[in-house]
Amino acid sequence: MGVFTFINEYTSPIPAARLFKALVLDSHNLIPKLMPQAIKSIDIIQGDGGVEPSSRSTSLKVTIHVLIFFSSLTYIMAYKSSQLGSMKNRVDEINEETFTYKYTMIDLNEKFESIAYEIKFEPTPEGGSKNKMTSTYYTKGNVELKEGDVKEGKERALGMYKVAEAYLLQNPDTYA
Repeated sequence: MGVFTFINEYTSPIPAARLFKALVLDSHNLIPKLMPQAIKSIDIIQGDGGVEPSSRSTSLKVTIHVLIFFSSLTYIMAYKSSQLGSMKNRVDEINEETFTYKYTMIDLNEKFESIAYEIKFEPTPEGGSKNKMTSTYYTKGNVELKEGDVKEGKERALGMYKVAEAYLLQNPDTYA
């Protein structure tokens, strides 16, 4: 198994708290609304949308989201394109004080065990935010990744952020 980590940063004129609320806390409602041509729904299939300690044990109640895509969406992951009907994201951590979100894509194809993401939204002195995403790919076997191999996935993620950013700029009271 190989482990490959990539870091992306971008700045936004949207405050960290608003972007966090839109893209993390309410993403299951907002993203399908903003991108109906690509995402049919985001359904919570396990848990309640967060990560909480269980009252009976030290284990966590884990939330799992399923993103349902329209069949015409082509999703490129590493070396080849494939039709992606859905994908599962396991929520590992949501910290509303530090605007940090960690999740893991699970039940992937023959090349990946999982892909873990850590997203941090930081306030800037200008009132916007500096946002950092760390992606860690856990590959199966001897699969090797290079940054160019995951470029399209990064561009899709940035595209989603930009769509949400544009919506928030047009709707200044939303998630305020």
